Amino acid sequence: MRTFSPTEPKRAVVSSSSREQPDSRRSWLVAIVGSIAMVFTFGTPLSYGVFHQPFSEAFGISPVAMSTVFSVMLFAFFIGSGLIGIASTRVAARAVLLACAGATAAIAPALYVTESYLGLVAVFAVLGLALGTVFVLLASVVPRWFDERRGVATGLIFVGNGLGLTVLPPIWQRAIETVGVRQGFLVVMGITAAAFALAGLVCRRPRWADQTSESFLGVLEWVRGLAGSRTFQLLFVGMSLAFAWYQLLAAYAIDYFAARGMTEAAASVAFGLIGGVSIISRIGGGYVADIVGSRRAFLASLACAGIGVCVLFLPGWLALGVAIIIIGLGLGGSATLYIPVLMEIFDPKRDTAIIGIFNVAGGLGALAMPPLGTGSVAYTGSYTVALALTVVVVAVGFWLVALGTRI
Repeated sequence: MRTFSPTEPKRAVVSSSSREQPDSRRSWLVAIVGSIAMVFTFGTPLSYGVFHQPFSEAFGISPVAMSTVFSVMLFAFFIGSGLIGIASTRVAARAVLLACAGATAAIAPALYVTESYLGLVAVFAVLGLALGTVFVLLASVVPRWFDERRGVATGLIFVGNGLGLTVLPPIWQRAIETVGVRQGFLVVMGITAAAFALAGLVCRRPRWADQTSESFLGVLEWVRGLAGSRTFQLLFVGMSLAFAWYQLLAAYAIDYFAARGMTEAAASVAFGLIGGVSIISRIGGGYVADIVGSRRAFLASLACAGIGVCVLFLPGWLALGVAIIIIGLGLGGSATLYIPVLMEIFDPKRDTAIIGIFNVAGGLGALAMPPLGTGSVAYTGSYTVALALTVVVVAVGFWLVALGTRI
């Protein structure tokens, strides 16, 4: 396996204060607060299966057109935040997190003053950018507070991520049904902004952690150097597809569950259960990776997700329950372990830039997934094509990542 690790300056001396030591009580406080904030990162953008029908009715926009709004949100979540992650390598993490909290609070009442398609695009673009930037910062900063328990700490913050996938779809469903689209958006966004503000106050980068001193142009030059590497090229596309399969599934899963006989509320809960089950593999993924290696554990998780989607083709409630469990286990492992895989291959000193770059990869796939999922169902009148496309995305992503991590 090829490692990109240029000559590094020596690590800074660790503070003598126990609160500033790796794996200290302060470290665990950062991880817990980071995990709470993580609940609101992936949970909202991947709840767009709940949004599209009520938002279409509230604003008079067709479901397929509305799906493009959520494409922009996911595009901003991955690509915009990824670029910010690259650009902010020399900016204090605390300042960026507090800026995201402010942006989230600012758009909370926005649906009361906008009625147009372009207005919704702007609101959801800002939302995606704020949510994704918080994810990039927390995913890169929190593990730096740990040495011996880094895998467990990474699993903990991704438990928050998985919890968001579990609870936010039914929370959004309940909020919209109870108080309507506009007030529900205001309430959930207000809570999200408060969680991000808390993270901004607590989750700074540790003083002892190595951080690149390069300028933004220097980071761009490093990125250009990576772009010519076959390892990077394979992983860039492979990781994009490793994210994209779930984004594609999220576009039609709730409607698919409803088509199999569930109420809309039950369908949103069933979709959330995928994220709930993923918590198990988010916690256990780090331990498994320590035994078999991050690469093997990541690929096994991706294969598990593909098998679970295949099970969705089978009729019956038992098959549906089994599929939810298998998909959830695959989702949790792959969502957590891609970061250790990348950190083993690329220079960990540029942690935020690395995660930012591969968020860009995720964004390229995310731009197409909601319209592809919604459109394939709308134009074929069934879910067979959408399910088949999801399996293909998983399989190709598995193949490319396997090749990229073996070079």
